[in-house]
Amino acid sequence: MNARKLGVALAVAIALAGPSAALAQQKLKFAHVYETSEPYHTAAVWAAGEVAKRTANRYTMDVFPASSLGKETDIGQGLSLGTVDIIYTGQLFAQRAFGPIAIGGAPFVFRDFDHWKKYTGSALFRELADGYQKGSGGNKIVAVTYYGNRQTTANKALNKPEDMKGLKIRVPDAPLYTLFPRAVGANPTPIAFAEVYLALQNKTVDAQENPLPTIDAKKFYEVQSHINITAHITDALLTIIGGPLWSKLSDADKKTFDAVFQEAAAKATAEIIDIEKKLMTDFTKRGKTVVMVDRKPFMAAVQKFYAEGKQPTGEALPWPKDVFDRLQAIK
Repeated sequence: MNARKLGVALAVAIALAGPSAALAQQKLKFAHVYETSEPYHTAAVWAAGEVAKRTANRYTMDVFPASSLGKETDIGQGLSLGTVDIIYTGQLFAQRAFGPIAIGGAPFVFRDFDHWKKYTGSALFRELADGYQKGSGGNKIVAVTYYGNRQTTANKALNKPEDMKGLKIRVPDAPLYTLFPRAVGANPTPIAFAEVYLALQNKTVDAQENPLPTIDAKKFYEVQSHINITAHITDALLTIIGGPLWSKLSDADKKTFDAVFQEAAAKATAEIIDIEKKLMTDFTKRGKTVVMVDRKPFMAAVQKFYAEGKQPTGEALPWPKDVFDRLQAIK
């Protein structure tokens, strides 16, 4: 058979095989900024294996941890461009595409873990996820993983809001992360996640805030003496599938991806809860001072901005008042 006939034969074969042939053995990229030791990464690796198994290897997945494909902002942009297929990201980064989704990552909006859990399964969250999908050009939130309560590390005790006045604190590069520090008179400084340890070591900043498992995994405790239990944000990671990939998946494959990533989120959430409990005592054993903070005055400093509907900078909050009221009404 000459080259021309062979080419025609191949074209006919692909056409007869249908769209599944074009998608056969598609290799996907799952990117995130967390360390390989963290439950989010091990859950992502587990999900990669399950997706391959449940799709008969039509979809395989490489997981790229620790900012290896870029900072949080970079991988978020890559999702829409199709340079990455799946990411973990914070709600306050997702806000760039749809403001109201940020409410789940705002300080002191949840009474406790149970309130947060009910919110993630609520009609309100589904509406916000749909809004994000439309606002982001089709990127689909398929799972929510508990990231942990964010605590504040520093080289001193932070017992009351006044103790934070003038404190130069690193926050992620998303506007709403500055609400809590500004409300108590601190100086929030956005720095990329991969650069935080060095910034603390060099005294570029005085403090940072993250959940205990992240403080442990990134070894921030090595360059900070006090771990202040402010629990100011009950934080979560969204697992998001990029619009370019989601739009290509069959309904059956969409169900498979949904199921796998929700199972992975449940695994990581359970691990994070266990690790948080353990680290409360472990950090003391390592010679760190763990400060049990009276959260009420910190909460009061933030709540007045919710009542006014604006941030300390004067900008409007990125959600309408009825969204806040509906969240508070979840029992």
